[in-house]
Amino acid sequence: VHPDFRGKGIGAALYEARRALCRRLNLRRILAGGRLWNYCDHAEQFSPDEYAERVVAGQIRDLVLSFQLKEGFVLKSVMPHYLRDARSKNFASLIEWLNPDYTPKKTGPRKVRVACIQYQMRKVSSFADFAAQVKYFAEIAADYQSDFVLFPELFSIQLLSQVNALSPQEGMKKLSQYTKRFKKLMSDLAVRHGIVIIAGSHPVTIQEKLYNISFVCLADGSIYEQPKIHITPNERKWWGISGGHHLAVIDTPAAKIGVLICYDVEFPEPVRYLADQGAEILFVPFCTDHRQSYLRVRYCAHARAIENQIYVCLAGNVGNLPDVVNMDVQYGQAAVLTPSDFPFSRDGIAAEADSNEETVLVCDLDLDDLHETRSNGTVTPLLDRRPDMFQFLDKFSKARASTTQDDAGPIGDQPKLMD
Repeated sequence: VHPDFRGKGIGAALYEARRALCRRLNLRRILAGGRLWNYCDHAEQFSPDEYAERVVAGQIRDLVLSFQLKEGFVLKSVMPHYLRDARSKNFASLIEWLNPDYTPKKTGPRKVRVACIQYQMRKVSSFADFAAQVKYFAEIAADYQSDFVLFPELFSIQLLSQVNALSPQEGMKKLSQYTKRFKKLMSDLAVRHGIVIIAGSHPVTIQEKLYNISFVCLADGSIYEQPKIHITPNERKWWGISGGHHLAVIDTPAAKIGVLICYDVEFPEPVRYLADQGAEILFVPFCTDHRQSYLRVRYCAHARAIENQIYVCLAGNVGNLPDVVNMDVQYGQAAVLTPSDFPFSRDGIAAEADSNEETVLVCDLDLDDLHETRSNGTVTPLLDRRPDMFQFLDKFSKARASTTQDDAGPIGDQPKLMD
């Protein structure tokens, strides 16, 4: 307010108009950034947070923040680099006003059903044998009215049981020759049953490099690709797998999802990136050969669920393939993991299968509970980060579409949609 017009209640009238607008539109709250007008006079004595705390306590008067507190706003935090302002030393307050008259819209609960396939490896004599097994599980998931069905990592390696024993790298190259048939099988099933199929993962040769790729098949026939980003030492040594360079949230009709393949979930950064892009459910197809390997995936997946307040679904292989080198034994236990808070199941486990038994794990997930705890949970990790101390930098570009279904195309720095 211009100095000539101060003391006339203009500021209070403007803030009341804001509150009235918030009530009229039935908005839950007002969040705003404000100047720390007098911080420049105290910067040598106090940090920005200390200064703001003293203003809240009434020990220091700030021309802007003190007025905002008087108008019913609450200080949430202090933000660095909010705007260029010499008096605020480029800091700003994050203030909040909650609308006491807010009434949540009754749109019905947002619930989705997921089916995690605990897939048993067994010898097959043809691609048709493999397809029959996959079709069975897709039909089961559809019969249970699932929105999503998750298959395990590299479950298509079962196809190598029909050929003579090959070296690990020869086997992967042979398996990649099935890519077109595999992709068509999974997409056709998604369209036929009206569900989203996360097709585990499958090796794909692109420009003479081998990638481990998950195909996400939607009911409208579109196919998204998500490569495995982090490659284990054994995958590099035995199979010659290369790491991909793109990561994206997939916006499906039921929920926003992300896919990370096995080892990828053991790194916090990819999940943080997906959560920042709006992911609600993370699907993790995995393939592990013993309990220690499985528990690395399981414990890290649960940590990611708690850190990022998302649901995490796991599905792995079980059984044996004695004639397939480096894939002869499996250890798996499908699970659906949640944040650890009161709206969710005890121990943060929505559902889990018996280990090493072929089965389908079906579970309902409430997305409203997820979003409610993100803003009003016992703890709110997504809101309580310290960007003034830690900053996250990613190198992923925005999603870009491709128009060919038969050619996988290069694995570049963009998420990929196959139409």
